[in-house]
Amino acid sequence: MNNLQFEFTLDKLTKTVFVDREFNAELSLVWDAFTKQEILDQWWAPKPYESKTKVMDFKVGGRRFYAMVSPEGQEMWQLQQYTSITPKTNFKFLSVFADKDENPHLPGSNWDLNFSEENGITKISISIYNESLERMEKMIEMGFVEGFKMTIDTLEKLLTTLSEK
Repeated sequence: MNNLQFEFTLDKLTKTVFVDREFNAELSLVWDAFTKQEILDQWWAPKPYESKTKVMDFKVGGRRFYAMVSPEGQEMWQLQQYTSITPKTNFKFLSVFADKDENPHLPGSNWDLNFSEENGITKISISIYNESLERMEKMIEMGFVEGFKMTIDTLEKLLTTLSEK
């Protein structure tokens, strides 16, 4: 039985989504899964969608421009602009929808990801602050909660596979 923490909380008053998740994997591997393109593209989309990164420059001021691609080939583009990075413990980015030419569709959401490890269990705490309640509600309406849970489950399976190598 999996006793690892997985909490998903919506707070409409602060327009913030909170996710706390534990993984049975070393911190450095979980960090790499969130910060390296070749690993991100293996899990950062709810199945059957796939993640396809066009550009990724993981540094403060850098960006990741990627699409979630449906089995029919429909592309939904997203732009993440990195605003803060503290290696192995925290990074932040602004996330906005975009068109295929990288033109952002504001408003976006500010992601704050915190990593910690204790006894071989890595915990990640994510706060997703939305600039407007309307954007948060639209995100939820589009299936963000179900999709993100599915995506995190895919990450857990991938981490198990990568830990065995």
